[in-house]
Amino acid sequence: MMKKLFTLLVIISLSTFVKAQNKGNLFIIGGGNRSDALMKQMLQTADLKSTDYIIVLPMASTIPDSGFKSFSAQMKKLDNRMIRNFNFAKHDVNDKKWIDSLASAKLIYILGGDQSRFMKSVLNTPVYAAIHKAYKNGSTIAGTSAGAAVMSKYMITGNQLLDTVYKETFNKLWDKNIEFEEGMGLLENTIIDQHFLKRNRYNRLISALAAHPDLTSVGIDESTAIIVHGNKATVAGESQIIRLSNPKDLKKTDKGLLKFNQADFGIFTAGDVIEIKP
Repeated sequence: MMKKLFTLLVIISLSTFVKAQNKGNLFIIGGGNRSDALMKQMLQTADLKSTDYIIVLPMASTIPDSGFKSFSAQMKKLDNRMIRNFNFAKHDVNDKKWIDSLASAKLIYILGGDQSRFMKSVLNTPVYAAIHKAYKNGSTIAGTSAGAAVMSKYMITGNQLLDTVYKETFNKLWDKNIEFEEGMGLLENTIIDQHFLKRNRYNRLISALAAHPDLTSVGIDESTAIIVHGNKATVAGESQIIRLSNPKDLKKTDKGLLKFNQADFGIFTAGDVIEIKP
């Protein structure tokens, strides 16, 4: 009986391992300059074969054609393969030919801009399902700035609920102040913030952590990325990333001010491998 139980556990463990190994990658860039070296690392992560192609999703951008041209020009210097621009803000999201092409792309790149604008184009559509299918089947999903924010299930919009004036960083640590919308959910248990050190977004990330203390919150600086595979993330690029998790004794005052005793806090640079909650 014990031998059969052991065999069953081994089979389950192996099937789980294989499933994890077959999963795709996330290449999440914090915005700013995309160096050629960082883009080469993205291409290496995607491990494109001769017949593979790249699809750009520009729906977050107010200048989608210019954003695509800039990305395409950089890619052509590094890897001269087919790059297609699928702007579903101006195209039928139910176009089967486009959806099938998207699901089969080995590298999908989401441009920056406004993450809420992107999600309005794809949420509850076949586009959303196709991105998840590609990721599940081993593709690399990449994005920068707003394209980084959309990776999370709980997507930071940038707005404060208790302050009507938009600020690039929060100047208060208030309970129920940070606004979330539904993102792509490629990371269900990690919240991503971008332009992190450049725009001093500590208060925003702490607010996210306080709103979802059971999740991991990661701030990615400009020209920097995390490469996610399973529950591991490798840091790449020129600057740093911040990871916050596990706040202890989280409370709020009568005036709605946040406080907690301590939390796990880490600063990481290129080459570091950290654990996250996928």
